[in-house]
Amino acid sequence: MAMIDRAMTDMAMTDNAPRRVTVLGSTGSVGCNTIDLIERQKDDFVVEALTAHRNVELLAAQARRLGARHAVIADPSLYGALKAALAGSAVEAAAGADSVIEAASRPAEWVMAAIVGAAGLAPTLAAIRRGAIVALANKEVLVCAGALFMDEVKRHGATLLPVDSEHNAIFQVFEGKHLAAIDRIVLTGSGGPFRELPFDAMGHVTPEQAIKHPNWSMGPKISVDSATMMNKGLELIEAHHLFGLPETQIEILINHQSIVHGMVVYRDGSVLAQLGTPDMRTPIAHTLAWPGRMAAPTANLDLAALGRLTFAAPDAQRFPALRLARAALQQGGGCPTILNAANEIAVQAFLDRAIGFLDIARLVERTLASFDDTGLATLDDVHNFDKEAREVAAGLVAGDGRARAI
Repeated sequence: MAMIDRAMTDMAMTDNAPRRVTVLGSTGSVGCNTIDLIERQKDDFVVEALTAHRNVELLAAQARRLGARHAVIADPSLYGALKAALAGSAVEAAAGADSVIEAASRPAEWVMAAIVGAAGLAPTLAAIRRGAIVALANKEVLVCAGALFMDEVKRHGATLLPVDSEHNAIFQVFEGKHLAAIDRIVLTGSGGPFRELPFDAMGHVTPEQAIKHPNWSMGPKISVDSATMMNKGLELIEAHHLFGLPETQIEILINHQSIVHGMVVYRDGSVLAQLGTPDMRTPIAHTLAWPGRMAAPTANLDLAALGRLTFAAPDAQRFPALRLARAALQQGGGCPTILNAANEIAVQAFLDRAIGFLDIARLVERTLASFDDTGLATLDDVHNFDKEAREVAAGLVAGDGRARAI
C-alpha cells in the first residue's frame, strides 16, 4: 500500500492529551465541517492555525471561537481587515501565500489540507515535510504532483489519510499488506445532477443547475466537477497514487443514492464496501480521530427505510472527462497536471458563463493536445506545466468564447 500501514497506530492519539490541529482552508465546505466536529469535542483538540482565501469574517469568527493561535488570510490585501476582526483577541493574524505555508509548518500533529485546487500544493507539502499527519481533502495535490508528492510523504515519514469519501471508504476496507489479493477497487459517484438529462439538453444547462447536487452539499467548483464527473477522473488518478494500483485495477461505478462510497474487490470473490449517509463529516471524523473513532452528528443509515441501492456504469458520451482522465494517467508525466489546470480554468469559465457546460471537457482535451513534451521530473516541472496549461486554457476561452464550439 503506497499510503500507510494501517497497523501503525502508535504515532497518533495514543494518550489522552488533546490533539493539536491546523485547518488549511477552514472556511470552505470541508473546512467548515472540520470546524464543526472540533467544536463538538473542544476538550480533545487544540487549534494551532486556521487559513482561508478571502473570507475574513468567517475566518476571524472561527479563530475566536476555537481560540486558535494563528489565523491567515491568503489574499494579502485583506490583512488589515483580518487584523481588525481579531482585535482584542490573542489570535495572531497574518496574510499572503507565504504565511499560509508558514501556518502549515507550525507544530500541529494533524493538518487538514482543504485548500481547493493547485494552490494547496505548497502548504500541503510544508506539512508533509515536517512529518505531520495530513488529512488530504485536496485531490488536485496528488493529481498534479502524484509520484513526486508520495516520494515526499515517504521521505519525511509523514502520514497521509484520505478525506475524499471514496478514498476514505476504500482505505477503511483496504488490506494493504495483501495487495496481490486485490482484484480491483471501485470508486463510486452519484452521477451528478445531469445523469438522466437528455444529452442534447446538457449543452444548455446553467451554472445554477450544475452546482445543485442531488445528494451532497459542496462548493461550486467541486459541484461542477461532479456534474461533469471530472471529480471521478481526478479521484481515479488520486487512487492510483494512494493505493499503488494501476489504472486498469480502478473501476468507477455510479451509485445513485450515494450510500456506497467505495469497494474493494478481492480475488476470492469477496467485496468489502463502506456505506454511510452522504455527509462529509463521516470521513473527516475518521481522519480527525485516526486511529481511533469519534462521534459524528451524522444521520444513522437505515437500510430498511432506504429499501434499495441502484448502480450503473457511467455513460462515456455523457461523461467524456472520465476518458480524458484515464488517458492522462496512462500517458503520465505532466499530463495529469495539465488536465487539472485546464479543468480549473474551464470550470471557472463555465461558472462565469464564458463557455457552455459541454465545452468544459472540450477545452480540457484541446489543452492536453497542445503539449508535445510532458516529461515531469521535479516539483518545478509541476509548477511550470500548471502555469502553461492555465495560459493555454485561458487563451482558448478568450479566443473562442461562448459563441463558438470549443
